[in-house]
Amino acid sequence: MVFKRLLGSLGVGGPTVDTVLDPGPVRPGSPLTGQVHLRGGRADFTVEHLTLELVARVEAEHADGESEGLVAFDRFTVGGGFRLGEGEAHSVPFSVTLPWETPLTELYGQGLGIVLGVRTELSVAGARDKGDLDPLAVAPLPVQEAVLEAFGDLGFGFRSADLEWGHISGTGQQLPFYQEIELLPAPQYAHALDEVEVTFLAGPAGVEVVLEADRRGGLFGEGHDTLVRFTVGHDDVRDWKAEIDGWMRRLIEHRSSYGTPAQYVPGGHGEHHHAGHRSGPGVGTAVAAGAAGLAVGVVGGMVAAEVVDEIGDFFEDDDEGGDEGED
Repeated sequence: MVFKRLLGSLGVGGPTVDTVLDPGPVRPGSPLTGQVHLRGGRADFTVEHLTLELVARVEAEHADGESEGLVAFDRFTVGGGFRLGEGEAHSVPFSVTLPWETPLTELYGQGLGIVLGVRTELSVAGARDKGDLDPLAVAPLPVQEAVLEAFGDLGFGFRSADLEWGHISGTGQQLPFYQEIELLPAPQYAHALDEVEVTFLAGPAGVEVVLEADRRGGLFGEGHDTLVRFTVGHDDVRDWKAEIDGWMRRLIEHRSSYGTPAQYVPGGHGEHHHAGHRSGPGVGTAVAAGAAGLAVGVVGGMVAAEVVDEIGDFFEDDDEGGDEGED
């Protein structure tokens, strides 16, 4: 979907901009390619800067509760310094590299309910305007997909996914937020776990896999969250089903020594811990997700096009409300 919008800061007759991403999802750390199509207005203009901004809908907890908004997490200048004549058509191709920690928006072609977008900013005659917004689809890296597939093979089910503002202490996290993929426990672990939250922190050398287990309380005590971290290489070849089973059993085995080992951080995800869970697009009607069997879906049976419309509406509403959440 391409969102067209008049360069409002220049009024009627200003240039228009359309950003068209190349088809298909991209992967973290990989090139994002496409073209920015410009159309001159009723006069000649000098395009000073043409900038792409990556934005995400992120949740944050504070004393008054929980809120969400758009957060810009990378910017790229892809053009500028040229004259755009009256009514002239001009295209600027681009290739930019996504951050390694870019969140995943889909798994086996099914949306996870994560809102990411590419926002195009055009600077003309000293005025700036965000003239185009496009949803961004991001698929897992091979090792991320292998880990999630193993969870599915073990019988875990997809519950929801969201982006949380904050930092996981003791990790190499670079972005100011992280993604949580919340899974329902497989039957063999359900006696000890309410859910498992998976966070991937990818980098050039590999991926940190952070698991947070929300554990059931016993007869004489409340439940606690346990966090454990593992590092895997991009090209690792393992029996991932056995590997994940071992990770989960380590979580359960430490029930009586919660928080003792250095790799276990009390209070959940380090400096930031959230007690509640939200639902949204990607939660609800379950559909089969490839050979892995990990169930993902969209709420109320929404089809993919409707999810894209919801994402577009969110971006447009944010524009009308100003630039809240930007740097």
